Amino acid sequence: MTDSYDDAYRQSLENPQRFWAIASQDIEWVRRPRAVIDDSTPPKIRWFPGAVLNTCFNAVDLHVLAGRGDQAALIYDSPVTGTARSFSYSELQDEISRTAGALASLGVERGDRVLLYMPMIPEAVIGMLATARLGAIHSVVFGGFAASELAQRIQHSEPKVILTASCGIEPGRVVSYLPLLESALEKVSMKPAHCVVVNRPEQTVTLRAGRDLDWEEITQSAKPHPCVPVQASEPLYILYTSGTTGTPKGVVRDNGGHAVALKWSMQNIYAMKAGDVFWAASDIGWVVGHSYIVYAPLLMGCTTVLYEGKPVGTPDASAFWRVISEHRVNALFTAPTAMRAIKREDPAAELTQNFDLSSLRALFLAGERADSDTVAWCERALGVPVIDHWWQTETGWAIAANCMGLTPLPIKRGSPTKPVPGYDVHVLDDEGREVGPGETGHIVIKRPLPPGCLSTLWNNDAGFERAYLDRFPGYYQTADAGHFDEDGYLWVMGRTDDVINVAGHRLSTGAIEEVIAHHPDVAECAVIGVKDSIKGELPLAFLVLNAGVDADPEILVTDVVARVREQIGPVAAFKQACVVAQLPKTRSGKILRGTMRKIADSEAYRTPATIDNPGSLDEIRSALEALGYAKPS
Repeated sequence: MTDSYDDAYRQSLENPQRFWAIASQDIEWVRRPRAVIDDSTPPKIRWFPGAVLNTCFNAVDLHVLAGRGDQAALIYDSPVTGTARSFSYSELQDEISRTAGALASLGVERGDRVLLYMPMIPEAVIGMLATARLGAIHSVVFGGFAASELAQRIQHSEPKVILTASCGIEPGRVVSYLPLLESALEKVSMKPAHCVVVNRPEQTVTLRAGRDLDWEEITQSAKPHPCVPVQASEPLYILYTSGTTGTPKGVVRDNGGHAVALKWSMQNIYAMKAGDVFWAASDIGWVVGHSYIVYAPLLMGCTTVLYEGKPVGTPDASAFWRVISEHRVNALFTAPTAMRAIKREDPAAELTQNFDLSSLRALFLAGERADSDTVAWCERALGVPVIDHWWQTETGWAIAANCMGLTPLPIKRGSPTKPVPGYDVHVLDDEGREVGPGETGHIVIKRPLPPGCLSTLWNNDAGFERAYLDRFPGYYQTADAGHFDEDGYLWVMGRTDDVINVAGHRLSTGAIEEVIAHHPDVAECAVIGVKDSIKGELPLAFLVLNAGVDADPEILVTDVVARVREQIGPVAAFKQACVVAQLPKTRSGKILRGTMRKIADSEAYRTPATIDNPGSLDEIRSALEALGYAKPS
């Protein structure tokens, strides 16, 4: 391998077999691969055919055998319950092996599915790794998900066992899980044999005889179970992502390619080494939690932080700084929306002065587009590089990033820098032709995708091809829009349906948001395209103000409109904006622009099951009605 980004990227495209063969040497194989890639049956490919491994062994047992069993592997920090606990690698190995033994006693075998419906507690991580230890397949559903959505995932994945807890803890409230699970199970025909329940002290429940088992009881009496070897191409997990149809999109991740890619990413993107402390402030229900709370840090031999709390409100906007200081975090990975929430409450970043943040080497942002104003605020607040990087549930790790473990490139705020080695990224127009620098188009990745990306959709190969491969033959369609600049930096401006057509001019709503976000009174914003009988579409902005700002809405909107007109031009035809208290978001922090657009255009919509603040949609509707949109049909 090389320390130079340019060399690494060139080698990964010119000779991917050699590039990934070298990377695969960092994995402990039961049987080494007979080849690097098998693409004999396109569009399906298999990375490291013939290889045999166990992911849990590489994430836990390997470090114990290497003599680092006493090192902290997992730090659980829960401000919502006022508890904290650290697990060494040896302790984690013991918990996982006994949990695997308990699952095996319930009949779970290699290839079976285990569904987790869990809050952010250590048992969730242990359950994932115990499933992997058995060579079984886990499917994590975000804790507190609506019963209908949970039922859909149970029916589709057909788990033999469900792992759950009595409740989740949110600021100011307890979310009961068992009633939601009961309601979901009433809706499915394929019911699990057993549900294993963590009875939390914040809410204890009576278990249903014959089906439900107490987690502590069943694991304490279980015999430790060894790691079960599996083929590299066998599934490690299914993770459901949102789709436009009623059929769940279950992203399938393999064992071998996943382990190679994530361990490579920890060293080369995040510049982590064994013993470092890595904190992904996400949730195990999302891909970030899978990749960078659980698997990648442990594969690397790092200490990973599991945080059961919020960026603000547990107890205030200093929550993240406390965790960094107390646990000596070296790298933080979170969503831009989390940093905007902190910025809104503490615009001058005064709370950082109360903590020792000297251990922090870098902040990584992903999940939503990181506007340059938020990046600049983070740089001032923390005094470390702020790295915006871009990836998807489907890829499992970064498509574009400033690779801090290679030679870091100059940062351009608002860009995730350049494609990561292994990803051959292009920008195409609607007809599939390559566009030039500065021209917005469809961001695609030339196939085959690198290791660690989805191999297919669970029980839906045809849906996999239709959703990702058919539109642009030979490429994977990301469904994101953007452009390359003259220096080869990638600019991801939003989903392709966030590119609006104003009187024949294609405009990115992300570019308009970038201008608005620079306004000193604006904490965050969202721009959508609304239908217009003359121009086709017009941009409309929703503004959330910084805490303590008491601006006249009319003056503020006038100022914002003038800024967009000056920096983007009259072609944007941007004239309307309104101030709201909050933007509707998913629990992972993504703004529900599509739902907002449907409300504006008086189209039928369904409140997404992942929404974190349902009341925000009512405020959006009221604001739109005041502007003459969202008219009842």
